[in-house]
Amino acid sequence: MACCLTLSQYAQAQTDADAIMIPKNYLCAAGVYTHSQWDHYWEGTFKRDAPNLGTVSSNAYMLGFVYGLTNTIDVSVSLPYVSTNASAGTLRGERNLQDVSAYVKWLALKQEIGKGSLTFHAILSGSIPASNYEADYLPLSIGLHSKNVALRGLVNYQISQFFVAGAYQYVRRSNITIDRNSYYTTEMHYTNEVEMPNVSNYLVSAGFRSLQFNAEAVLTKVNTLGGFDIRKNDNPFPSNKMNSTLAGVIFKYSFQKIAGLELTAGGNYVLKGRNVGQARTGYAGIYYIFNTRKEK
Repeated sequence: MACCLTLSQYAQAQTDADAIMIPKNYLCAAGVYTHSQWDHYWEGTFKRDAPNLGTVSSNAYMLGFVYGLTNTIDVSVSLPYVSTNASAGTLRGERNLQDVSAYVKWLALKQEIGKGSLTFHAILSGSIPASNYEADYLPLSIGLHSKNVALRGLVNYQISQFFVAGAYQYVRRSNITIDRNSYYTTEMHYTNEVEMPNVSNYLVSAGFRSLQFNAEAVLTKVNTLGGFDIRKNDNPFPSNKMNSTLAGVIFKYSFQKIAGLELTAGGNYVLKGRNVGQARTGYAGIYYIFNTRKEK
């Protein structure tokens, strides 16, 4: 995602945006590296460069775990360390632990329809800041420092090894405080509290899944439910409207000779946006899935 957006979603072997489940008593340990950069951004709907920033980039190192409570309920927790940088100008990047994220994924429905299988997942997720990083430092902030609660519904239909899926998520965000006692949006505010707009996102995906190899294409649309545009030649602000449409791919390979070891790689690109950078993002991760019980 663009650095102007909260860097809260990273690739995992099983995420809150797919129909893959961890079996009961199994644990997936994940380590993921993500790099993102942009040199053009949208100031409102006007696309421009930022010569005083050059190329804005971010690096994230994430550790995460997914555990199968039952065959239909998974729980997950993850924590990234994020650093940002601008190749030009005088602004220094920020680096710190970002947000602790967790989710519960429930396989609520599985029904054989025709030659395929239809599933519906309900996913409750949330995040809280893990450090006192500065949100009012965009576009070099590592996050927006809000506490978030989200609910997602995911429908997946699979025939043999091919699938299509669609999902909708609503994210409720808490207000934040910043290190100044007044600020201007579309009017003057004499307070250090910033009211954060909520967010929704849609995604559609399609691809191939087997026990050894997965390949998936994803189109995601993020909408901020409120907010305002960046003013001409001004800095971004945490409560800006930050909309984007992203296209991405995900690949996963499972080793047959080393049971439970997986490699994942992928990336995405911002096709269209509003008050975000046109970011190119790539990531790679290593995962190990194992049974926490002694039975076979």
